[in-house]
Amino acid sequence: MTKLSVNINKIATLRNARGGEFPSVTEAAIKLQEFGAQGITIHPRPDERHITRKDVYDLKPLITTEFNIEGNPHRDFIDMVLKVKPEQVTLVPDADDAITSNAGWDCKKNQDFLTEIISEFKNAGIRTSVFLDPNPEMVEFAAKTGTDRIELYTEAYAKDYPKDKNSAIQSYVETAQRCVDFNLGVNAGHDLSLENLKFFADEIPNLLEVSIGHALISEALYMGLENTVQSYLKRLAKW
Repeated sequence: MTKLSVNINKIATLRNARGGEFPSVTEAAIKLQEFGAQGITIHPRPDERHITRKDVYDLKPLITTEFNIEGNPHRDFIDMVLKVKPEQVTLVPDADDAITSNAGWDCKKNQDFLTEIISEFKNAGIRTSVFLDPNPEMVEFAAKTGTDRIELYTEAYAKDYPKDKNSAIQSYVETAQRCVDFNLGVNAGHDLSLENLKFFADEIPNLLEVSIGHALISEALYMGLENTVQSYLKRLAKW
């Protein structure tokens, strides 16, 4: 079964808009796990505009499922992850001023850079994943970095799904199949929602985990957090 990891950046964004400690990212993580989430994802950025460094350390002892930390592997980020030792680190090549992640790695161009960083994490016993566009030709180069998994960047799928879901998913299926050939696990994330998740999960081979934040937290405003988590888990269930 594909695991659901909930990205709680938006909880931190709401907290930071007002200041103080409410809503609490630590309480959100605890509740999400109680409600069935199988992992917690955070994406701390250098400007701390949502998740802060303090949040990273505060969350670690509260995660009873799987802790996934995403980010651009600057030295400060690397050192923080090595100290916290989450179950998984996801490397994302986003610019410091990016509103959100907007591209996957060119693993051919950045092969040496990624290989060195991934080696550090793997030596520390941390599973690694690299953010990747739906491009089958890039999988071979991702594999050469030594990564354990790739995370498919799914914004294009989500955007094109309402127009033609079969066309929207084609390159993702091809990329995931290529990952199977190279013994790479497949994660996915970005703009997946209750509307488009089930078709994606049904069609993508070897889909181990999805990381979902913006849509899930937004939908929870209407449905409640527990109901929303359960709705996502139902989309991922294989009957």
